[in-house]
Amino acid sequence: MTTEAKTLKAQKGISRRSLLKTGAAAVGAIAGSGVITGFPTIWAQNPITLRQFGTGVSNINAIAEKCKQDLGITLEMTATDSDAAAQRAVTQPDSYDIADIEYWIAKKVFPAGVMQPMDVTKIKYYDKIVPLFINGKLKPDSVIAQGTAPHTVGFVEAQDSKTFAKAPTQWMTLIPTIYNADTLGIRPDLVGREITTWADIMDPAFKGKTALLNIPSIGIMDAAMIMEAMGKIKYADKGNMTTDEIDQTIDFLIKAKQDGQFRAFWKSFDESVNLMASGEVVIQSMWSPAVAAVRSKGIACKYQPLKEGYRAWGGGLGLAAHLQGAQLDAAYEYINWYLSGWVGAYLNRQGYYSAAMETAKAHMSEDEWGFWVEGKPAKGDILSPEGKVMEKAGAVRDGGSFEERMGKVACWNSVMDEDRYMVRRWNEFIAA
Repeated sequence: MTTEAKTLKAQKGISRRSLLKTGAAAVGAIAGSGVITGFPTIWAQNPITLRQFGTGVSNINAIAEKCKQDLGITLEMTATDSDAAAQRAVTQPDSYDIADIEYWIAKKVFPAGVMQPMDVTKIKYYDKIVPLFINGKLKPDSVIAQGTAPHTVGFVEAQDSKTFAKAPTQWMTLIPTIYNADTLGIRPDLVGREITTWADIMDPAFKGKTALLNIPSIGIMDAAMIMEAMGKIKYADKGNMTTDEIDQTIDFLIKAKQDGQFRAFWKSFDESVNLMASGEVVIQSMWSPAVAAVRSKGIACKYQPLKEGYRAWGGGLGLAAHLQGAQLDAAYEYINWYLSGWVGAYLNRQGYYSAAMETAKAHMSEDEWGFWVEGKPAKGDILSPEGKVMEKAGAVRDGGSFEERMGKVACWNSVMDEDRYMVRRWNEFIAA
């Protein structure tokens, strides 16, 4: 740190004038030290832009606008689908500063050396991160689910390491931000009966009215839940199938497709909403906010809890290897802000979960927290982040409380040892 920066650090308040006299590097040093708390001034005088890309679930304009307002940092966001995100992270490392990616993607990306591990001592709310991301357990007696559980790819041994650590260390691959327990979405007005199991998507009564998610690492996990529920196969580990297990699963899917069971295979949020809202599909792979989007159109749609449990996913923010100096300080500042509560509350209101639930709670009303997290009936109307009515008073969240949902996770989205073989076979299924 420069002498000038040290002098600034010693002062209780920093005037705009003294700030302007300080170089960008010194400003970065002070900002990174956590001395300053009124950030807009800092980054406003030394404009910093961070380029972030990732999936549409969390690359939201409202977050970028709030970040600019609170920190003075400009976020340029690009939304892609999961497969495109994985590819871009590895092949275009200079095109981004922050990767907002899922943990199964980190398993593909981190060993390539295109991202830098993050020092947890610089993460202000590290102790508020839910234990799922630290040790894989929601509660001390929880069973760790199959698949690429976030904690298994959440840490590396050292600052220059590309190898995942077996236990928590000082160096994290991603700072977790968002996750959920996924299940099947249904049109209760059109299915005509109770839906209780993943196997129900294969009921001949729904022929031509079902859809699966066409992202191989995720779709294969839905398929595994379906296969096990039907008693067709018992996997040693759904998240790490043998080639024989992959063949059995894909061969079954190809036959079901040729028999006309599926109406579509979707890749984007909007596609899934349109399929459901139009009634073309009555049961399908779905994401929680997509169900909410269908409901906001006044159409009955339910995120159906199933007896075999949920397929879960989680994502976080990672730093590009090239980030340094003031930009690196700004990136840490942004990540600390992300975990401080406003964004967490925004994500919770969409039906996702925040990685720092405690800070998010402070930004939600008691009724919102009760509905979204505790599984309590809503006392008043529940609004979306944009202020639209999502649920009427009296409604209870599908699947109940946070602990009920995340406590029934059967598997996580996954990258298998036989990943290349699995993707090749999945693509054969889509093309069949």
